[in-house]
Amino acid sequence: MSDDKSNKPGTRKDTHYAKLRRAHRDQKAGGAPAFRPRQPVPPGEAPGDGLVRLYGLHTVRAALDNPRRKIRKMLVTRNAAERLAINDLAALPFKAELVEPKDIDRITGSDAVHQGVLIEAEPLKPKRLDALGDTKLVLVLDQVTDPHNVGAILRSAVAFGAGALITTARHSPQESGVLAKSASGALEHIDQIEVKNLADALDQLHEAGFQTIGLDSEGPAELEKTFDGAKIALVLGAEGKGLRQKTRETVTALARLDMPGAIHSLNVSNAAAVSLYAANAFLKR
Repeated sequence: MSDDKSNKPGTRKDTHYAKLRRAHRDQKAGGAPAFRPRQPVPPGEAPGDGLVRLYGLHTVRAALDNPRRKIRKMLVTRNAAERLAINDLAALPFKAELVEPKDIDRITGSDAVHQGVLIEAEPLKPKRLDALGDTKLVLVLDQVTDPHNVGAILRSAVAFGAGALITTARHSPQESGVLAKSASGALEHIDQIEVKNLADALDQLHEAGFQTIGLDSEGPAELEKTFDGAKIALVLGAEGKGLRQKTRETVTALARLDMPGAIHSLNVSNAAAVSLYAANAFLKR
């Protein structure tokens, strides 16, 4: 019996002959087929009647489980329906249609990672600051406008137990598919509070017993050494611009994240995650 391993399937020799056979077939057929890149599909028209479109498995699953969320319509592929454990579309309390992925592409655009499911729903209604409840940790955004960043911040806020996200009515992104997909379901798990005047809102937080800490790369003290009290509100500013002057003057303290590496600033969503972790660890002492 021969010990020559070169003749066994899957070896380099076998692969070499497979390539030769493929090249011969391509030559007989007139050459290898030309590569045709997939043409991008632009997003379709926006939903009507003040609705929002949300997509992605985690986003839609969280929306389905949220009793506050009023869903009007669903488009879902067979595979996505199985992954969402939806056995009977007709049993859902809203219109649901089984479709192909390309049907959703025509609505969201081909750049959106919809994972085979899209819903049209009423946006969640923001709450008032006086409905904050008894949470000990909140996050405040000072004109952070990028929906990807706000979505990522929502995800971190839920992960670290923040009770609310406070934003300004202006210069903040509205609920959207991009924001919700970046939040990966967190949109449904945290109170969102809109305020007209951020300085006034910070004063109300002070009256409610919160220490308000503005994150600033040039802050006079490290964040971990600034914590004081039983309630903390972390305040983060927009990428590049940072906190507005009025906000800087109103917060209880300005603090920095101490970073020993060559880079001394973080993306706002990363800064939010790090500061939430530190604040949560302090409050659990």
